[in-house]
Amino acid sequence: MKQITSIQNPFIKSLVLLQEKAKNRKQTGRFLIEGKREISLAIKGGYEIETMLFLAEICSESETRKIYNDAELIEINKEVYQKLAYRDTTEGILAIAKTKSLQLSDLKLSDNPLILVAEAPEKPGNIGALLRTADAAKLDAVLIANPKSDLYNPNIVRSSVGCLFTNQIATGTTEEIIGFLKERKINFYCATLQNSTSYHTQDYTTPTALVVGTEATGLTQEWRDAATQNIIIPMQGEIDSMNVSVAAAILIFEAKRQRGF
Repeated sequence: MKQITSIQNPFIKSLVLLQEKAKNRKQTGRFLIEGKREISLAIKGGYEIETMLFLAEICSESETRKIYNDAELIEINKEVYQKLAYRDTTEGILAIAKTKSLQLSDLKLSDNPLILVAEAPEKPGNIGALLRTADAAKLDAVLIANPKSDLYNPNIVRSSVGCLFTNQIATGTTEEIIGFLKERKINFYCATLQNSTSYHTQDYTTPTALVVGTEATGLTQEWRDAATQNIIIPMQGEIDSMNVSVAAAILIFEAKRQRGF
């Protein structure tokens, strides 16, 4: 079995670039996953794992093989592991995985789908929280319109606690996603302040997409004009917006309530 003990090793340097540079992830079609649960969820989600690296003093070879036995195994030392590990808590294991295409055409939806659409989310923490909520509600899919962040950013992998791998995800332009929803006769309800009605007055028991925008600027006019209905979460305080992941959760679980879950 191969062992690597130097952070100057060219292969290790290439993995550092995968962690740090979206361009490298896109060019190679590879990204790093850290942690036992995250790697296990990626495998369950159909991601191809090529290589697993482990720090034997934390995660033994046998433990690593229990997680996945069909990838190349490389033992690394503490210095190399600390160079590659991205989070404070450590489990001594990383994996190199292939990215997925994230094409709208690849989605497999149920007969009565419930979908979350997020337009131009930027903060990895918010994206991770949206994916965690989507997993909790077992949504059909999460669609990211006009993405500002690479979804394989290690901060998104970390903040989603592996839910990047448990959800069906696709990206596209606002125009493409609106076209996708209309073609499939999926009603879409846009959370916005303008020309809106209270969210709880709408019927989400038919094929539905719930659309949220950024906290700073909200949804673009294109979404507001095309919506089946613009909706609002009534608030009684001084501010007129809330965290996008919180707003999405409120809308999603109202839809789930209506559907009897």
